[in-house]
Order: sequence, then structure tokens, then C-alpha cells
Amino acid sequence: MAASNLPPDTRARRLGGTRIAGRGPRLRAKGQVLIGKPARIDPDVDASEAPIPPERLRALARQLELELSEQQCVRLLAYVALLRRWNRVHNLTAIDRAEDQLTHHLLDCLAIVRPLELALQRYGTSPGAGQPVSFLDAGSGAGLPGIPLALVHPDWQGHLVEAVQKKCAFLQQACLELQLGNLSVHHARLESCGLAPQSLVVSRAFASLRDFVALTRPLLAPNGLWAAMKGRNPEDEIRDLPANLEVLDTITLRVPLLEEQRHLVLLRPIAHALRAAAVPANGRAERPAGPDPTHR
Repeated sequence: MAASNLPPDTRARRLGGTRIAGRGPRLRAKGQVLIGKPARIDPDVDASEAPIPPERLRALARQLELELSEQQCVRLLAYVALLRRWNRVHNLTAIDRAEDQLTHHLLDCLAIVRPLELALQRYGTSPGAGQPVSFLDAGSGAGLPGIPLALVHPDWQGHLVEAVQKKCAFLQQACLELQLGNLSVHHARLESCGLAPQSLVVSRAFASLRDFVALTRPLLAPNGLWAAMKGRNPEDEIRDLPANLEVLDTITLRVPLLEEQRHLVLLRPIAHALRAAAVPANGRAERPAGPDPTHR
């Protein structure tokens, strides 16, 4: 069909241009300069949705003690843009404005990178020389924090485990478009994903600490580390943890442009408890309670 016979919206897509509100279906094609009376801007277009410059993200990352390359910033922002496009149709997350996704999603996840690097060094959970950190993002949702971690650390090998099909479809597409060869997506429940134990298991707004460690205990390496992202300091959840766990630290995170509270809880099994758990006294492993169905 000739472009002139197509509906206005279809013609705009074919020409690679932007629909302009005004008298008639006027189009601005790529590289074309319109002469005449300026067109009225469509009121449905939100000026706040303008692309975020990579230089701005790079400057904000420096506040988190991260020195990102321009290419890393471009890919991180491409991830946020992809999430925003999918979110309009598939409702992956309640946060959909570009600026809010920058603060509440991207910077929120980047804030844990430096603390995790230090924790892996301090607590002896880093693999030997030449071996990458292996991590699992439990209940990954829209890929937070797993995708930002993989983009900042291409030397880390990650697994995104998610039980919801539409979220897994997004994760697969994100890994494809961002060329994330260091990430694998698993459409499964944690208790049946069948993955090998990892040196780091992370979660974000996933479940209570007790349920988180119970669900992922078989997925944590003997010297591994749990890292749970929380809003307010989860003091009640910490008190509810079993005695065979050690809370290494509760870190108060300072996220640029975000006034809300953010914390990172670091845990690991107590060594003797981990050995005892390998062979239960009754010969049967107890099935842990499921995750909070309202996460994310």
C-alpha cells in the first residue's frame, strides 16, 4: 500500500517520523525541515520524558563511588527506556515516569554496587583469581537489581529467576537488546530452578528476610553471601531470623535525588549450622514458606 493511502499514525511509523498536532496529519520525517507556520505541540507528550543524558547518569554514579564509562551509561539508560516502553503495555512496575525510574530503579540499584564489592572482599566470599562472581537475583521482576549489576560488572555471571511469564519475556528481550552475555533468565520458582549454588544471592522488595533465606538457602554457596535490599531498616525482620544465621551488616544507603529510606542487609549462614543443615536429623528438608505475592 502506498504511504499516502495509509492512516496518519501508520504513515508516521513508516516514515520514521513524529506525529505533530495541528491542521491535518502533518508529519516531520527524519532529517526533514518544515517551512511555514509552526505546529502546535501535542499536549499528550510529556516534556519530562525527554532522554536522560549519559553525562548526567555518570555524574550521579560518581556520588555512589562508581566510575562508569560512557558506554555503560548509555546501556543503563537504554535498559530504563526499554522498561518504560514495555511497562506501558505489560505493567511490569508501578513506577513509569522516566525521572522516577532513574531514581527509584536505576540509582536505587546502583547504590548497592560498591557495598557489595566491599562485602565480597571483606567477608571472603570472592572467588579465586580468574573466577567471576556468580550471583542470583531472586524474584527478579523487571531485572532489578540483576540487570544493572550485570551492566556495571560484565565480569560477573548472573542468573535472573522469575516465576511470572510476562516478566521473563521482558528479561529475555532486555538481555538480547543489551547484549548481556553474562546473564541467564530462568522462568521458574526458586525452590525448583535447579541452579548450582552461587557466591551471591540478592533480592529487592522480594519477601521477609526469613522467607528470603529459607527459599534460597540451597542456592547459596558454602561461603556465600545474602544481600537483601529494603526500604526502612527491617529491625523486626532481623529479630525474626533463625539463630543459625549471621547478620553481617545493615547498611544505610544514600541514593542521589531520593529522600526515601534505603537499606542493604548482608547475611550469611553460621559455618557450623551450614554443615549441620547439609544432613537434616530427620533426613527430610523442611519446605519453606513461599514469597510475598505482592513483591514489586
